[in-house]
Amino acid sequence: MRRTLFFLLPIFLLFSCTASAASNAAGHKTFIHCLVNHSEPSYPITSAIFTPNNSSFSSVLEAYIRNLRFNTSTTRKPYLIITAQHVSHVQAAVVCAQKHNLQMKIRSGGHDYEGCLMLPRSPSSSLTCSISDQLKWTPKPKRLGFKLVQHLVKFIIESMRKIRHGASQLGFVPPLVLVVTSVERINGRDLFWAIRGGGGASFGVIIAYRIKIVHVPETVTVFQVRRTLEENATDIMYKWQQVAPTIDNDLFIRVILDVVNSSQNGNKTVRASFISLYLGDSNNLLSIMNEKFPELGLTQSDCIEVSWLQSVLFWTNINISMPVEVLLNRTASVNYLKRKSDYVKQPISKEAYEGIWRKMIELENAILYFNPYGGRMAEIPATTVAFLTVRGTCGRYMTPFVSKNPREAFFNYKDLDLGINHNGKNSFLEGSVYGVEYFKDNFKRLVQIKTKVDPGNFFRNEQSIPTLPYGKS
Repeated sequence: MRRTLFFLLPIFLLFSCTASAASNAAGHKTFIHCLVNHSEPSYPITSAIFTPNNSSFSSVLEAYIRNLRFNTSTTRKPYLIITAQHVSHVQAAVVCAQKHNLQMKIRSGGHDYEGCLMLPRSPSSSLTCSISDQLKWTPKPKRLGFKLVQHLVKFIIESMRKIRHGASQLGFVPPLVLVVTSVERINGRDLFWAIRGGGGASFGVIIAYRIKIVHVPETVTVFQVRRTLEENATDIMYKWQQVAPTIDNDLFIRVILDVVNSSQNGNKTVRASFISLYLGDSNNLLSIMNEKFPELGLTQSDCIEVSWLQSVLFWTNINISMPVEVLLNRTASVNYLKRKSDYVKQPISKEAYEGIWRKMIELENAILYFNPYGGRMAEIPATTVAFLTVRGTCGRYMTPFVSKNPREAFFNYKDLDLGINHNGKNSFLEGSVYGVEYFKDNFKRLVQIKTKVDPGNFFRNEQSIPTLPYGKS
C-alpha cells in the first residue's frame, strides 16, 4: 500500500516597477489585458488581480506578514498582485511580466526572515493520499482548492496515528520534500537537485510538491527542562553540544538561550531551555538520557507521553490538552525581528560560554537557538543536496565560535547582511558573496544549472542564484 501526500499550492505573485501614477494606471490596463489573453477562459483570472486601486489590495498585501520590518510606510509596495488559483494564471503572469519588463516575486517560504519571499495568505491544496512504503507519482490535479492545513490535519487525525517522523530521523526537509513541477515542464536530475535544496524561486514557480511519509510510534515523548546559570547551565550546555548531534537517531534536543530574572536574587541571568522530541516512550528516553546525558537531570515527571500530532501542539507552544483542530487557526503574532544564522563546528569552551552569558545579559533581548545536526543528516553527503547538511550545531550571534573560511549560513534563514544582489552586470560577483556562505561548493553547480534553465535571470530576488557572466559556461 502506498502513502503519499501531494500538495497543489495557491500562488501569490507580486509585481514591481517604477513609474508615475498616470503611467501606472495605463500600465495596469495593458498588463491586465495581457493576463486575460494568456489565461484559460474557463478559469477567469480577473478576480485574482489586485491593483492599488482595489479596496482589498492592502489586506491582501499585508496578510501573513509576520515581520513588521516589511510593513512600514516606507516599504515599497507592489505594482500589482495576482492571487493565482490555477496553473494558467501563473503561466500568464510569467509571460506577461517578461513582455512588460516587470519583476515578479512569489509569496512563499515561511522561513524567509528578510521578506524576499513571503508566506502565502490562504494556502489551498488538492490532497491525494495512497498508502505504501514507496513513493508513487500522483497525477497533477487541474485546479486548486480546499484548505491545505484543514485537510492535512484531518488526514493526520484519521490516518497517520502510526506514521513515524522526527527531524533527526529524517535528515531534515530537503532529502524528503520532492518538488513535482514548475511553470514549464521540467526534466533532468540537475534541475530537480537545484530546486530541492537551492531554493525553488530561483528557477521557476513551484506549483506542486509531494512528501514521503514515514512511520512513527503511537506514543512519542516530549520534554522541556529549564536550567539557569545558578543551576549549572554552563556545564550542561558544554556537555549538550558534545552529545546532542549523535545521542540517538530518534532523539532531538534543541536549546533556546534567553535572559530572565534569577529566582534566587532577582538579578539578570541566562536561562537554557532544553526542548525535546523522542520517538518512543518515556522509559526508553530516560534510559538513553541517564546513560549519555545525565548532566541534564531529566526525571520521569519531566516527560510527557503524547501522540505525534500532540507533539506538534507542544512544539508550537499550545497546551497539549487542546483539540488538535486548533492547528487550523492561522492567526499568529506580528513583531519586529532580525535573525542571523551560522554553524558551530567545534565545541565552545566553558570560558567562552561565560563571555557569551555576559554579552547576552548586557543586550538583554538577544535570544540564541541551538539545533543539533546529526542522525540521518550526518549520513547525507555534502553534494547529495545543495542545502548544507553539515555536522555540528546551528547557532546565532557568535562570530568567534562559528564557521570560518568560508563563513556559512542557513539558507532558510535569509540574512541580507551577507550580501544583496542588485541583479545587474555584477550579478554573479554579488551572488557569489552570499552564495558560497549558504551552499559552499554546491554554489558553482547551482549557478551552472540556473544559467541553463533561466539564462535571462527572470526568476530573481535579493539573494537568488545568479547566472554566469555572459559568454561563460
